[in-house]
Amino acid sequence: MLFTGFYLKNKIVFYYAKYFHKNTHKNLKNSEVEAARIEKIITEYHDKTFGFDISHYQKKEDINWDSLTIAKDAIELEFVVMRATMGNKKKDKHFDNFWKKSKEYQLIRGAYHFYRADEDPVIQANNYLESVQLESGDLRPVLDIEKVPRRKSREKFIEDLKVWLKIVEEKYGEKPIIYTYYHYYKDHLRGEFDEYPLWLANYNDVMIPSPNDEWEMWQFTENGIVKGINTKVDLNIYNGNLWSLKKLTLD
Repeated sequence: MLFTGFYLKNKIVFYYAKYFHKNTHKNLKNSEVEAARIEKIITEYHDKTFGFDISHYQKKEDINWDSLTIAKDAIELEFVVMRATMGNKKKDKHFDNFWKKSKEYQLIRGAYHFYRADEDPVIQANNYLESVQLESGDLRPVLDIEKVPRRKSREKFIEDLKVWLKIVEEKYGEKPIIYTYYHYYKDHLRGEFDEYPLWLANYNDVMIPSPNDEWEMWQFTENGIVKGINTKVDLNIYNGNLWSLKKLTLD
């Protein structure tokens, strides 16, 4: 009975805010089609956990960390994933600031490495480990894979990805999260990394990011309009409640 009452309360709050609470956002709009698609997904998943991801493409001054909501204040954003490193040597210029701010405002935070397919997996893993100090309660490490190599076979590419994942897993004792696009996963990775938590990007007019794969997180738009952020951001759904998100965090 207690659980049922809590669920119904949240549902009533969501629909009241959605239809009766009015607020505007500074100069940010989407097309009617994209706005309708985003609203449909948020409505379907309103009882799940929402977050966003950022990198140097967002300016530090664009984010007011103490007020981050979507759906006319009906849904608070609970987690943020930020780009930490890229390839062998590079680090995102805003990472340290975003990392500090997200902890200060008690968001569940995560850090991802943008993998460069033709570079060295050991050096890339060390770049990430030297640049990021994950703590208890942070999301597991995240590997962002979007490109195919120009100078490696598929077999060598898959082998190198597994090297990166093994090094980082040995450091933190948990399997990293793999982020990629749905079609990229289908064409290049499916069957090779089934034991890893999967975070899929899919911006199509669908209600799940993949009909064939188990997924933990869905990046469902790159045009997210968030109260508290004066630029569009990627929005994500964790396919569970806030309590169950803890299974993707470090002890």
